[in-house]
Amino acid sequence: MSAPIKVLFICVANSARSHLAEALLRHTDPRFAAYSAGLEPTSVDPRTVAALANVDVDASGLHSKSIDELRDEKFDYVITLCDKSARECAWMPVAGEVITWDFADPVTSDHPDAFRHTLHDIHERIKLFVLVKTKHLEDL
Repeated sequence: MSAPIKVLFICVANSARSHLAEALLRHTDPRFAAYSAGLEPTSVDPRTVAALANVDVDASGLHSKSIDELRDEKFDYVITLCDKSARECAWMPVAGEVITWDFADPVTSDHPDAFRHTLHDIHERIKLFVLVKTKHLEDL
């Protein structure tokens, strides 16, 4: 078995979007090792954990951390989850490819289903990402 494909998800607070992406990628495909970090980390929003639990995705081990903690790591992919993190990230850990996605922050939304919608949207993007990035592995 080959080494896992390392993916780092970055958002500003590392409280919702990046944790949703980290947990969803781990759940979607075991060939990936998913991580998350923030530019200004706070704590995991309890609604993030609740949204994941609602779709039976394991949220254990999720905790907020600064991107500085991963400075010396090498990732195959670094994915920013908002325009602000893409713009303000003065440096990124070493990455084979940097990808920018932009999802609204459910933490700041007044919509009662914001976390559910964000989880769904991120999951759809992750499924497509996995399909595209593993296509060549299946041809080997």
